[in-house]
Amino acid sequence: MLKEYKSIKEVVGPLMLVDGVSGVKFDELVEIHQQDGSIRQGKVLEIEGAKALVQLFEGAAGIKISTSKARFLGHSLELACSEDMLGRVFDGMGNPIDGGAKIIPEKKYNINGQPINPAARDYPDEFIQTGISAIDGLNTLVRGQKLPVFSASGLPHAQLAAQIARQARVLDDSSKFAVVFAAIGITFEEADFFINDFKKTGAIDRSVVFVNLANDPAIERIATPRMALTAAEYLAFEKGMHVLVIMTDITNYAEALREVSAARKEIPGRRGYPGYMYTDLASIYERAGRIKGKKGSITQIPILTMPEDDKTHPIPDLTGYITEGQIILSRELYKNGINPPIDVLPSLSRLKDKGIGENKTRKDHADTMNQLFAAYARGKSSKELAAILGEAALTEIDLKFARFAEEFESKYIAQGFTNNRTIIETLDLGWRLLRILPKSELKRIRDNYLDEYYDA
Repeated sequence: MLKEYKSIKEVVGPLMLVDGVSGVKFDELVEIHQQDGSIRQGKVLEIEGAKALVQLFEGAAGIKISTSKARFLGHSLELACSEDMLGRVFDGMGNPIDGGAKIIPEKKYNINGQPINPAARDYPDEFIQTGISAIDGLNTLVRGQKLPVFSASGLPHAQLAAQIARQARVLDDSSKFAVVFAAIGITFEEADFFINDFKKTGAIDRSVVFVNLANDPAIERIATPRMALTAAEYLAFEKGMHVLVIMTDITNYAEALREVSAARKEIPGRRGYPGYMYTDLASIYERAGRIKGKKGSITQIPILTMPEDDKTHPIPDLTGYITEGQIILSRELYKNGINPPIDVLPSLSRLKDKGIGENKTRKDHADTMNQLFAAYARGKSSKELAAILGEAALTEIDLKFARFAEEFESKYIAQGFTNNRTIIETLDLGWRLLRILPKSELKRIRDNYLDEYYDA
């Protein structure tokens, strides 16, 4: 029996106070029925005695307290899941917005999910090919990993997100692969770009897309990544699929969290964000992984824009603590026309060594990766020295390293947003670039690999 109350006492912004309640639970869904027959939804944020504080999803404008009724539904926000979700576009609350029929659910799931028992987790160690050399060759993505992209305002992270969604695949062709894409607080133009790109390239057929626009309510923005992860958990652990979850932009999610926290008059933490933001972000990121005995997996690529290009800002700072590395986009590379502008030196995938090597990518991958990093770092130093002292001050070897750095940026990193390279093409390209340098300078590669690949 649903509980219905006519005791709405107060509405302040998106918050509503209902008095005289009993048996109501935290996070429970609420329907506000108005005299004209319209219904608005919300959820219970706080309970104190017989008072329930309700957060409205659509805002409170136009609600008449005296004639409205609050009906408590007895369950939290749920997502109706079925394999028919593939190829569909939903709003941030899980309602179809592509003109298609509603999903007939195989099962409904609470969007907050269930924590994965740490003892049941399986170690991520299988390669995922994104088709992007700067990621596959140097900062490899591993199945079950969470690898964020740190971007900045004006950089082409949307194009990078679409490219990864379009190109990503597992090398084992017998495994089903799906992409769950969550667009959080983006503009209509960005949403249009993603949906059109997915449809044009056919990526939509293996994708589930959730779109929350910038003018949608903040509370919906908080629900969107959880909707996406619930869909991913269903496809991965119920249907045995390998699922890549791409979320953009986590900064918009954190801003919504701050907005709701301010409306609740909570004590702010750093830069006004709630003190529990670390825990809240962890409740999203930690839903990635593999489970022993289950065929499927969830891999996450959260994308966030760093306010004022500041890596120490609370959002990238806390994200870095929870996740296994980061891919950093560079404004300098972007200004030089290098796309995708991935700055490989400060970027890091902490699990890259677990997903590469013989029977995964190729036996020479680890050695060439280390050598490319070292050579590029030395080449950049040589270029900086040449800018200060002039090229005449450089030795012959320094000039070769400087040339290597230029070629590396223009050929290896700058592959564009439509070029899809296999891991073998990426590794072969790395060897072509290393041949710019004398064999004696390649000290990080074993002699047998040099004999096999350098002289080939």
